[in-house]
Amino acid sequence: MAFGLSAPGKSPEHHAGEAQFRTLDEYREQIRAIIDQGLVDIVLMSASTSEVLTIQERRFDNSHITPAIRANDTTDIWLAAGSGRYTQQPSRPFRTATIDQGQCGKAECDPQERDRGANLGLYSITLNNDVHLDRETLEAYKAFRLEAESKGFRHFLEVFAPNACTNHCPPDVPQFVNDHIVRALAGVPQAGRPVFLKIPYFGPRAMEALCRFDSSLVVGILGGSAGTTFDAFHMLWEAKRYGARVALYGRKINHAEDQLAFVRLLRAVADDEIEPAEAVRAYHGELAKRNIRPMRSLDDDLQQTAGAMSYGGTTPTSAPAKSPVSSAERSQDPDFSTMSAEEKTRWNLERWKRIIG
Repeated sequence: MAFGLSAPGKSPEHHAGEAQFRTLDEYREQIRAIIDQGLVDIVLMSASTSEVLTIQERRFDNSHITPAIRANDTTDIWLAAGSGRYTQQPSRPFRTATIDQGQCGKAECDPQERDRGANLGLYSITLNNDVHLDRETLEAYKAFRLEAESKGFRHFLEVFAPNACTNHCPPDVPQFVNDHIVRALAGVPQAGRPVFLKIPYFGPRAMEALCRFDSSLVVGILGGSAGTTFDAFHMLWEAKRYGARVALYGRKINHAEDQLAFVRLLRAVADDEIEPAEAVRAYHGELAKRNIRPMRSLDDDLQQTAGAMSYGGTTPTSAPAKSPVSSAERSQDPDFSTMSAEEKTRWNLERWKRIIG
C-alpha cells in the first residue's frame, strides 16, 4: 500500500545495483507460509490481498490467526519512486478500500456476508501540530469509527509522529503523541474504541507513561524500517518490559533473509524464551544451515541502530501469544472454524493478556 513495485521486498535473485523485487504472487506465497506456520496472531493485508486469502481461499477459517486489512492509506505513506515530495508535506486523510470491501469484497455487503472477509482493520493517523490539518484528520477518523461501529467492524489505531510539522514541531514528540492519543480517545465510548494501539516505540519513559495512564488500553509498537536483526528483537524485548503488549512488524519481517526463522525467533523473544542477542546468533545459525547468505555479518547484525519510524524515513519505535504449544494445550483451543472474526480477535486479545500479565 506504500511502496509500489518494491513493496513485496527484494527478490532472492536481487544483485547489488539491480532493482529486482518479488512479484505480487511471490509476496502472497510468503504470507501463506506465515499463516501456515501459525506463530503470529494477526496478518495485516491490503483489502485486495485479503480478498484472495481470506474470502476466496478461506485461509483463516481453521486458524486462530485473525485477518486484518489496512483500512486507510494516508498521503504520508504514498511512496512511489520519485514522489518524495509527498513525505515532505503534512499527512492528509485518504481511504482506498471501504469497510464493506474488506468484509465481503464488494461495495455493499448483505448482513449475512459481513463475516466472509476481514472484520479487523488498521486505521492510521499522523498529527502535525496544525489545528486545521489535525482537525481534518480527526474528523475523518471519527467518520470511520462511526461507520465501523454500525457495521460491526473492529479496528486498531496507528499513530505516527509528525511527518511534516516544519516550523511548529512540538518540542517533546513522544509526549505530543501520547497526549494526542489520550485526548483523541477520551470521548470515545467502548463500542467505538480501537482494540489496541500501534505506535512508534519512543523509549521506556514514554511507553510506561502511556501504559500506566489507562490499564484497559492495549499498547502495541510498530516495527518501522528493517534495521538489523538485533534492532527487531531488542525493541520488542524492551518495549514489553515497559508495558507494550503487541508488536506489529511489517518491513522487519518482509526484509528478513528467512521469514519463517525470523518469526520463530521473534516469537521466542516475545515469550521470554531467549534473549535478543542470543536470538540473533540463533538466527544466523539457521541461515547457515539453509545455506542462505546473510545481508550482514553476525557482528554487524548484533549492532543497535537508529531505525526510521515512519514510512518516509524519519526517526522520532509481540507480545504475541505463546510459542509452539503442546498438543495437550492445543486440544483446549476452541473450534476456530465455528468462531466469528470478532470472537477470534477477542480470543487472541484475552490470550495476550494471560500470557503477558
